[in-house]
Amino acid sequence: MTLVAVAIMCKTPTPGRSKTRLSPPLRPEDCARISGCFIRDLSATIQSLADEGDVVGYAVYTPRGSEAALRILLPDAFQLTPQCDGDFGARLLRGTVDLFEAGYAGAILVNSDSPTLPKAILRQAIDAVRQGDNVVLSPAFDGGYTLIGLSRPHARLFEDIPWSTSAVYGLTVARAQEIGLPVVNVPGWYDVDDAASFGMLEDELAGRLPAFATLKGAEARATRRFMSDRAAMVRA
Repeated sequence: MTLVAVAIMCKTPTPGRSKTRLSPPLRPEDCARISGCFIRDLSATIQSLADEGDVVGYAVYTPRGSEAALRILLPDAFQLTPQCDGDFGARLLRGTVDLFEAGYAGAILVNSDSPTLPKAILRQAIDAVRQGDNVVLSPAFDGGYTLIGLSRPHARLFEDIPWSTSAVYGLTVARAQEIGLPVVNVPGWYDVDDAASFGMLEDELAGRLPAFATLKGAEARATRRFMSDRAAMVRA
């Protein structure tokens, strides 16, 4: 069976440097804590796929030297590979190249801001990558993408993209069309990276799915505990 690598693009949580756009409503130390919860929950979902035998979980991480702090957030079977220098596009490209050089038949890179990303979306992306040379995308609610999957590297997909803007998904599709690469869309999801999306997460964990959602989100146990602890502190 050919193995597909499913990797979280992540930064080891550090107070004052992690998820800073979530402050407010969160304090800087809570931003780092919830970042760790997101990584725990997403990696648990990926590991549940790996347990089925055709996937290997990875963290493509920064900064170098933070391996011990990151390792405690991840399942034991997860592999680590460091990010390179450069803009986000360069790091995405190098991440995919590193995974292919490690011998995997496909590489899926997932953002670290989607703790409730449904397992079914990841499974569809894995199956789509195996269909041939294409680019697999899960459009994000904010105009980016939650994941990108490839069966071989394509540098053009990551060039001249204004990262962290609402143009990312559309321009990536345009780059794929430019090089004649088929685009396979799997269901979209959302990133939690500001106060508005944090409110969306609160609603989802309270049982109110986002209006765009056609799938139920992952359980996200660590994030749920964080939310419960935060609510208790507010009430105290």
